[in-house]
Amino acid sequence: MAGHSHSANIAHRKGLVDAKRGKLFSKLCRAIYVAARNGGGDPDSNLKLRYAIDKARSFSCPKDNIERSIKKGTGEIGAENYEEVIYEGYGPGGVAVMCEVLTDNRNRTAGELRKAFEVCGGNLGASGCVSYLFNYKGLFVIDPKIVPEDRLMEVVLEAGADDLQHVDEYYEVTCDPKAFETVRKALESHRIATESAETSYIPTTTIDLDVENGKRMLKLREILEENEDVQNVYANDNIPEEVTAG
Repeated sequence: MAGHSHSANIAHRKGLVDAKRGKLFSKLCRAIYVAARNGGGDPDSNLKLRYAIDKARSFSCPKDNIERSIKKGTGEIGAENYEEVIYEGYGPGGVAVMCEVLTDNRNRTAGELRKAFEVCGGNLGASGCVSYLFNYKGLFVIDPKIVPEDRLMEVVLEAGADDLQHVDEYYEVTCDPKAFETVRKALESHRIATESAETSYIPTTTIDLDVENGKRMLKLREILEENEDVQNVYANDNIPEEVTAG
């Protein structure tokens, strides 16, 4: 796996929670709604719904909001009609960027994303222009304080994980998406808590940015993450520490 810190992205997102809680809850509930609409309202038989609920709970999303989103998805109460779309493009310095989107208006969303890319020195591209630079994987981020590395390695490899790396201040465990549930259950049964557990697009290579492009890339991430239609942003950027520390 390339030396790109997913834990840094997770920490960044968690840091924005208090300031943008309402908007974040809206995104989380939208994901729950789509999962329920596509696979039913029972999280025991709909893994995508279970993951969406777990993610919402990890950010302290109110129970009422979660239940209402499930009911919208199953048609018990009126609901909007969202589409799942992936937009791809190039950020500053040639960084590959993928945006997972849930939108009720593709034209509006595409226009907003195109403007965001252009403002930050990049451009929105065609479908498939950068997706080949990413692998779709299960990703677990774990605090090293709660489990020794050799013990964690034993648990996750036996459950079918591909890799375990120590990145920044966290362990990052990756697996094939088909093995995600098995690895999750293994961690749960051994009472190993996760900072994050999700499927994610992981870059196969990274681009080292200079300070100027690093600042532009951070700005692009912020603009994209503030967009209510954007669920997740993936990129193969390595931003200099002096930029992220500032």
